[in-house]
Amino acid sequence: MNPAVSIAEPWMWAAFIGFVLVMLALDLFVLGGRKAHTVSVKEAALWSLAWFCMALIFNAGMWWHLNGTLGAEVADKKALEFLTGYLIEKSLSVDNVFVFLLIFAAFQVKPAYQRRVLVYGVLGAIVLRAVMILAGAWVVREFSWVLYLFGAFLLVTGIRMLVMAEKTADLEQNPVLKFARRHLRISVGEHGEKFSVVQGGTRYFTPLFLVLILIETTDVVFAVDSIPAIFAITTDPFIVFTSNIFAVMGLRALYFLLADVAHRFHLLKYGLALVLSFIGGKMLIAPWYHVPVQASLFVVVVLIGASVLASLVATRHKGVE
Repeated sequence: MNPAVSIAEPWMWAAFIGFVLVMLALDLFVLGGRKAHTVSVKEAALWSLAWFCMALIFNAGMWWHLNGTLGAEVADKKALEFLTGYLIEKSLSVDNVFVFLLIFAAFQVKPAYQRRVLVYGVLGAIVLRAVMILAGAWVVREFSWVLYLFGAFLLVTGIRMLVMAEKTADLEQNPVLKFARRHLRISVGEHGEKFSVVQGGTRYFTPLFLVLILIETTDVVFAVDSIPAIFAITTDPFIVFTSNIFAVMGLRALYFLLADVAHRFHLLKYGLALVLSFIGGKMLIAPWYHVPVQASLFVVVVLIGASVLASLVATRHKGVE
């Protein structure tokens, strides 16, 4: 495996980060991110399609630039790495949706208030993942053998997901939630979209703030799985970062798109577990056989597609609740 080397020039990093900041600013201050409203399936579908198209446009633009500067071979390779990495991250982010549903249901958060939590959740996720990706890229560059540790970790994680697929997490036993309740003043009752309120001259955090903490913690946990997974496809920090961020930016729209029909995709967890196991195995056998990126893309599409199809067939008589 090659150490982490990036094809990106400084201006490419600056341009992409600028694009992300502009989109976040639009979401927060222009497109209603600060206003409570229930996101419709139509709105979620349009934003999901928009983010998917933006990812493809970005990939096409990157290919065009690399084709003119480094040649067609490099351009084709990097474009395929981005597409494969993006689809892996997008697929794994579906698991976040199931946990988000569990968290919102446990705290009885109204749909109108969920959007703001996820806006700030995405913002925090971008910062945390950026730190984790840059740290991971440095570790891979300095100690390339760590990729085999990533592979072993993903293989074990995939097997564990297969075993635990039908089990539901008990939020009351979550150590982060226990710590927050023990060390923070938590108000009682509903306070709209507010994360904190002043009562009797004292600042209290609202239950919605606990939800935000759990959302951020959940993303960190899933990032520990997803970031090593994409390092199996490419060690280029720019490709890892951009594919991750595009998946995260589209996560909120994906959540609202699937929220009402998530029960119809219960077999998807098995597909995700098999994807992680495959990627882990791919990293472990790298010294003897290099699995082409095209083959990885094919396997990921087949596994996810088959699990989605099987889920829909298994629940075809249940309808949409």
